Amino acid sequence: MSRSRVLIVDDSALVRQILREILSSDSALEVVGAASDPFHAWSIIQTANPDVVTLDVEMPRMDGLEFLERLMRAHPMPVVMVSSLTERGCETTFKALELGAVDYVTKPTVDIGRGVEALAREIVEKVKMAARARPRRPRRESATRSPMPLAATPVGSVNRGALARSTEIVMALGASTGGTEAIREVLTAMPADAPGMVIVQHMPENFTRLFAERLDKMCAIRVREATDGERVIPGIALLAPGGATHMQLQRCGGQYVVRLVSTPPRHHHRPSVDVLFESCADQAGRNAVGAIMTGMGDDGARGLLAMRSAGAHTVAEHESTCVVYGMPRAAVEMAAAEVVQPLHAIAETLLRFAAAHGSG
Repeated sequence: MSRSRVLIVDDSALVRQILREILSSDSALEVVGAASDPFHAWSIIQTANPDVVTLDVEMPRMDGLEFLERLMRAHPMPVVMVSSLTERGCETTFKALELGAVDYVTKPTVDIGRGVEALAREIVEKVKMAARARPRRPRRESATRSPMPLAATPVGSVNRGALARSTEIVMALGASTGGTEAIREVLTAMPADAPGMVIVQHMPENFTRLFAERLDKMCAIRVREATDGERVIPGIALLAPGGATHMQLQRCGGQYVVRLVSTPPRHHHRPSVDVLFESCADQAGRNAVGAIMTGMGDDGARGLLAMRSAGAHTVAEHESTCVVYGMPRAAVEMAAAEVVQPLHAIAETLLRFAAAHGSG
């Protein structure tokens, strides 16, 4: 089995050395070059033809975002951003994901508090996954424009009268690698009166609040990071906080609320899509609609099956639009998905299911 070829791009000689040692320790990876700036990186790409690039953000002569945008237009390939977990670093990482980066990892340092071994495992895992991923081409408009305009006319509309008759309907979404852009595409297509939504996207706690704030500026529906006990109501999407808790749906009389619980990670993730989906199956049954999208592994597949078994409508993203066809594949293989749709059709499908429920 051939090894995946990796190019490291970072202006820090120390970081380049650490990344080289980490990536070279895995027999499935081969570091074919290390560049201190984008101009050097481009010359290596043309000669060494790497399978995946790790890319720093702040570099001399040309920053990582500008290089990423040019690279994805001229020579699309899997890119993993190397970012700090600061607020500025999170915002820059989201812009990079919009431009087509597959994933991101924490910038390594000698005295990293999380522990070198744990960080090394994460870096190796994400780079190996990225080498197999399908890079997503950047959106036509520049992701660096801010603020983002509201979405164009939504792909569907939910009748307000139907929502008034059945505010119990809950939409549940789950995603991982490649999911930030997948979730953005679904949510920007939602009208302001869409059913209440609960969402799990695998990401660190530093990222989820900023991700929710970023989506809130783009969408007609309101988006925010969930708090314990918050009601699930039409027009609002609640994103599970990253890192410390799972998010579950709980029925309280005729209403639904979210609960944040500090139980152990599931599938090495917290929050876990399975935990959310299983609670939706248990607490909402046929009053829920679920969708699983791009991501590595199988988190969410069993939970989506539980939702379908409880009478909920369920959707999986089609392989053709997934950055990583892992979680949706697992769901399809265990017959958890009632329908399989490309990303651009998922919002319309969810709204159609919700409207049918409201008129039923």
